[in-house]
Amino acid sequence: MLQKYDERNRNLQVNINGRLVHRDEAGISPFDSAVQGGDAVWEGLRLYNGRIFKLREHLDRLVHSAQALAFAQIPSHDQIIAEIRRTLAANQMHDGVHIRLTLTRGVKITSGMDVRLNQAGPTLIVLAEFKPPVYDQSGIRLITSGYRRPGPDVLDPKIHHNNLLNSILAKIQANFAGADDALMLDGRGFIAETNATHIFFVADGVAQTPTTVACPEGITRSVVLQLCAEHGIPSREGDFSLAELYRADEAFCTGTMGELTPVVEVDSRAIGRSNERPVLARLQQLFRELTATTGEVVV
Repeated sequence: MLQKYDERNRNLQVNINGRLVHRDEAGISPFDSAVQGGDAVWEGLRLYNGRIFKLREHLDRLVHSAQALAFAQIPSHDQIIAEIRRTLAANQMHDGVHIRLTLTRGVKITSGMDVRLNQAGPTLIVLAEFKPPVYDQSGIRLITSGYRRPGPDVLDPKIHHNNLLNSILAKIQANFAGADDALMLDGRGFIAETNATHIFFVADGVAQTPTTVACPEGITRSVVLQLCAEHGIPSREGDFSLAELYRADEAFCTGTMGELTPVVEVDSRAIGRSNERPVLARLQQLFRELTATTGEVVV
């Protein structure tokens, strides 16, 4: 799976600390913490018909991550929302848009790891693109990566940080194997998530997903669990091995970038015994209804 360029994004206006600039002219200082060490946090948002779905929950996670990294300054929700509105207006965007928020610690007075060198900041980047859900809804194929997801004893996954090399290395493995994405295990050998999304599988009518011991607290993941609880779909969180996934009746990934996407193959094993995915189909319908009727109006 390779995302495609959308011609509508040719003249994007990117927002960097409140300054709107053409995508070809946008840039941050080489002394910025994001450049120096990936010292930044991020969120992905999706715009549906003028509304951003679960906006406050995403901003809460952004702030909590920045607090965990001891950022000296963190913009308020209202400040961030104001810059999102300006960016969407400048690009005349209303629907089918993905927004990448990046908040860095800011600019250092000289290069180095010490956060005391950051005496100006933070840096807020709002990048909005015309981008419908990116995964093929006919299904994606996964391979299991040799790279593991760290737990909180190494790098707490509840910090939604910009240092994505662990995921990038796993994605490279998937690319070389001819798969769409990589499944990643935790340090104990249980399933964590993919390099980019959370994963669910269905066995005997029960939607099951790994705990967040070694993966972020996903917003879409939480929505799916909430939909299960509200609509009588049995669900369970736990530690699951690859063998349990291999024999599942259905499997799917969740995330803001791709919504709910079927997984049809893992490690060359077909998932399920037919193309019917009743639990996923029901959850996709409920998710579409939710995104069509809820969210914070920003356009």
